[in-house]
Amino acid sequence: MNFFGSIFGLIIFVLDIWAIASIINSGATGRSKIIWVLVVAILPVAGLIAWWIAGPKAKYGGRR
Repeated sequence: MNFFGSIFGLIIFVLDIWAIASIINSGATGRSKIIWVLVVAILPVAGLIAWWIAGPKAKYGGRR
């Protein structure tokens, strides 16, 4: 069981890093970015779910 807990923790950590990078690369305001980063960092699972549902998403490339 400890192995699966470690794998789950690692997956959540990687997803949180990805979410934080996406928040930083989004078009949101500075204050909004800080709040979302803190939510994801303080509440890793709940913050990740909240960001996925309602948070700012990164704008990679795209059409001009």
